[in-house]
Amino acid sequence: MRGLWAGLRGHVIVALALIGCAWSVPGNAQPFPSRPITLIVPFAAGGPTDTLARILSERIAAELRTTVVVENVAGASGSIAGARVARATPDGTTITIGHWGTHVLNGAVLKLPYDVVADFEPVATIAMGTQLIVGRKSLEANNLKEMIAWLKANPGKATAGTAGAGTGAHVAGVFFKEKTGTDFQFVPYRGAGPAMIDLVAGQIDIMFDQASNSLPQYKNGAIKAFAVTSPARLASAPDIPTVDEAGLPGLYISYWHGIWAPKNTPKDIVTKLNAAIVAVLADPAVKQRFGELGQEIPPPDQQAPAALAAFQKAETEKWWPIVKAADIKPE
Repeated sequence: MRGLWAGLRGHVIVALALIGCAWSVPGNAQPFPSRPITLIVPFAAGGPTDTLARILSERIAAELRTTVVVENVAGASGSIAGARVARATPDGTTITIGHWGTHVLNGAVLKLPYDVVADFEPVATIAMGTQLIVGRKSLEANNLKEMIAWLKANPGKATAGTAGAGTGAHVAGVFFKEKTGTDFQFVPYRGAGPAMIDLVAGQIDIMFDQASNSLPQYKNGAIKAFAVTSPARLASAPDIPTVDEAGLPGLYISYWHGIWAPKNTPKDIVTKLNAAIVAVLADPAVKQRFGELGQEIPPPDQQAPAALAAFQKAETEKWWPIVKAADIKPE
């Protein structure tokens, strides 16, 4: 009997020791992902960034064998979402999709409670896009030159929708004004999606909009498209002229997107997230869907975290002096 009790006592001691070891394992030692991932979209549902996020989320979930929840946190040109992600626990379960506006321009325009570069870990560059100069269907112009002439004939009366102060649409509109000598009013929305709804309804006159947001409405005949802000035409809409061809040379704006995690997210987790995203971007179905939205997937070497960091730095050095010289202020 004593031998049996001694044996049981030994097993209990071993079991308690194992339990103690389990409790002592730090959270980061658990296999990633051990919980669902939240992908924060800094704009309203239905907009271009939200569309890209939803194309990616289901496939990333399959790659990582977990759940990826898309959450829209709109407002303040994407900075409300930015602050939330910057404060999130750096364990890979909270990540964000962002772009030229949220992770470059916001830093030059807004007083932020975070740093657009220092408070995030780059994960992957996912798309290189462009903008379209578009107008309501009933606008009294059929090409860019006629649009400019109409704006000059109606100074200060036309309205241009934006996703907020300092966003890509706003900055593009400011440069357009300076290049053309026109004047119009900016109307801020909580995202490009709601702004597009009003453009289709004829409540605003024009937009300088991401191609991924405008192309579906243009192809449906709901709006007019006057030019694409790149040196080359879009393969998915070859009938839309470039700004060079339309009479406004050099107004090039690349509307790229990336994925970021909070600062200090472990390198191995960033590597796993990047590998999953790279695999998803290689899917022919994803490439086709992105192409239909006017988005070009960058080569694999440009999808790496270091490549996104370098590109974001270069864009910051290019655009911050321009934005500050234009004295763009929050609306």
